Amino acid sequence: MPTEMIIRIQSPEYGTKRIHSSPSEKVNILLDKIKKEFQLNDTGWEIFKDRKKSEIIRTTRAKCVSDINIRHGDMLFLFTEANIIPKNSSKDFPLASTSSQSSVSVDNGSSSINSGSNNSSSGTYAAHKAINNIVLDFVDQILEKEDGKVKRKRNEQLCRHGPQGKCLHCAALEPYDEEVLKDCKPPIKFLSFHSYLRKLTGGVDKGKFANLEDISCKIKSGCNEHPPWPGGICTKCQPNAVTLNRQTYRHVDNIMFENPKIAERFLNYWRRTGRQRLGILYGRYEVHKDVPLGIKATIAAIYEPPQESSRNRIRLLDDEKETLVNEVAEQLGLFPIGWIFTDLVADDLKKATVKHFRGNSDTHFLSAEECIMAAEFQNIYPNPCHYSKEGKFGSKFVTVVVTGDDKNQVHFEGYQVSNQCMALVRDDCLIPTKDAPELGYVKESSSQQFVPDVFYKVKDKYGNEVTELARPLPVEYLLVDIPCAFPVNPIYTFSDSMNKNFPVENRETLGEIQDFNALTQYMAEFSPSQFLQAMSDFHLLIFLDSCDMLPLKSIISTLFQAIKAKDDEIALQFKKSEEWATVEMMMAPHENDSGSSVRGAEASTGTQSYGAESNLWTCLHCTFINQPSKAVCEMCSLPQ
Repeated sequence: MPTEMIIRIQSPEYGTKRIHSSPSEKVNILLDKIKKEFQLNDTGWEIFKDRKKSEIIRTTRAKCVSDINIRHGDMLFLFTEANIIPKNSSKDFPLASTSSQSSVSVDNGSSSINSGSNNSSSGTYAAHKAINNIVLDFVDQILEKEDGKVKRKRNEQLCRHGPQGKCLHCAALEPYDEEVLKDCKPPIKFLSFHSYLRKLTGGVDKGKFANLEDISCKIKSGCNEHPPWPGGICTKCQPNAVTLNRQTYRHVDNIMFENPKIAERFLNYWRRTGRQRLGILYGRYEVHKDVPLGIKATIAAIYEPPQESSRNRIRLLDDEKETLVNEVAEQLGLFPIGWIFTDLVADDLKKATVKHFRGNSDTHFLSAEECIMAAEFQNIYPNPCHYSKEGKFGSKFVTVVVTGDDKNQVHFEGYQVSNQCMALVRDDCLIPTKDAPELGYVKESSSQQFVPDVFYKVKDKYGNEVTELARPLPVEYLLVDIPCAFPVNPIYTFSDSMNKNFPVENRETLGEIQDFNALTQYMAEFSPSQFLQAMSDFHLLIFLDSCDMLPLKSIISTLFQAIKAKDDEIALQFKKSEEWATVEMMMAPHENDSGSSVRGAEASTGTQSYGAESNLWTCLHCTFINQPSKAVCEMCSLPQ
């Protein structure tokens, strides 16, 4: 444990200050330092260890700072009464909020103290957090507390100090240092977003004036000096011309499927029909240890929304279940993290090869239409960020395309479009060209819309950098590629069975129908002891939660909890419920009067006679009138 701690105290009302403490310092002395530093009154303020005010820190001479578990990297919270005014207000930060909540963060990074460097990144993060009051993604909350520096071993040839010393040849490097990027295997092509933020806050001002702002191509509203466009425009409301730059960072540094089964189930549609397919990737964002302050998108399931597809086209349809699917995923600890689509053309059926027509020097990586689609998705799922006035900047939503590689094998490629591309699409400025998929086109101004000039820089045949008008625009200029792979040791959030699968949604054209018969047949493949494994199917869970015929709405959250925790006891609690017992009774086989086996309750319970000759029966679930020869309802597939 370090002998000295630098505690950073941050307050929206009073600014940011630093105090020194130590593990052996008494708690009352620490609180007196806070009081003196902010020049507070004797009463009217309290400090807690969490935002919920459940653990208050009270003044005492009997305990030390270490006794109340305050260490490097911890964060405390200062709450004051509204009438408390500092005697001398700090000028380090402007007054940013009227909230009475402040935070005290312990400077994290003993290595920085030992080497004599000043780690101010976490302090700047905390300042922006208090100003914007933005809730970051969980992975961002972890990374903003990380030191991020890349440690180096002692260089036996160049280092001339003892084993505890540090010099220029062995001191830890910043995560954005070029030497760090080059030494990685393979070399890192793009900075991680958090490394990029550390670079912004690494200057003399310590990021005090750092601000991330998206470009805007829209006329500023509220100008009263002239009629609205196209009647007039002025320099106050006219958007500036835009010069595009290649993005040097990426919000996600790696895309990983948990296991091959996820991709195989998705690819089976193309294998059986020859038509392309689109899906929404559900998973989570995690820390990527191979990239300094990197983020990894881990895919746990693929949901296939309603769509019309052919061999070279996909058209998305309205999805009534979109909200429900997101709610189911959230209860399982998953979120929409990207989208995937196939662009596969069979080459040799005997060798099971596919054609390679993406990524060549003569073709494209993503078409302009696909880039615009990716930008629309990224705009729907923005990235929370403290450094933006809007509270969001860029997106972690990824794009995965399944195509053929240079060896004519099925290959997965990951991409994102740049933040500038997101802005162009958001402001409805970028459209595809008719005859060149690798080219986009920035609209020209019309009576309906003013569009500023958009330029990009490129090198001519003599190696000189020239500026070109983005009409047309190579969409490769807007792309950020991301490695996409499978782990050496597969992970299974859901069932690891390759052969026992519940039908995938929206595949009626293949004969895969999600109905009660499919549920009955699927459950029959598992023994009673395999109940949790049987339920661990993302597509099954969506069906169970969306099927109004099944009495599971009030208890299905228990099933989600069991699958998320992989807990057999919680699953058994769901299995023993009256609601699931009703479903099991409906699935159980019974003997009818003629001795043949039927599914569901006795036939007489769902039969209503309409004459001695017809004997038609009405389904008690959906009221559909069925023929007497049918043991299950033709409309809802439930038994009599």
